[in-house]
Amino acid sequence: MTKAFWKATAERAVRTFAQALLAVLGAGSAGLLEADWAGALSAAGMAAVLAAVTAVATSQGTEGPGVLETVRTDTSK
Repeated sequence: MTKAFWKATAERAVRTFAQALLAVLGAGSAGLLEADWAGALSAAGMAAVLAAVTAVATSQGTEGPGVLETVRTDTSK
């Protein structure tokens, strides 16, 4: 549970949030003003939480947020 792990996990959660929000809003095919923003934000928030929980559950002590992922800790590249 290094700083690099949490940074990668946060990035994954934010990315998942944005993808889920756009998917829910796009599926409704409504205009921005008519969209169910509360429902869309709720679904996107749950997706982000699940992404973070999955990263922690699958970390198994490695640096990355997933089973097969590692986070580069060398910042010189």
